[in-house]
Amino acid sequence: MDINDLRAITTIFSFAVFIGILVWAFSKHKAQDFEDAAKIPLDREEDPTTSPRK
Repeated sequence: MDINDLRAITTIFSFAVFIGILVWAFSKHKAQDFEDAAKIPLDREEDPTTSPRK
């Protein structure tokens, strides 16, 4: 086994991890979790008297 075999194995492993992340991110059962997380900044109620902006 030489360095090129190790490079090929690393590339294939990295690609498999990438595909796994894509499948996880775009799976139907995670869609509601991501939708809820996307709404967090919009759900926050700000009190204008405690806002750091002037």
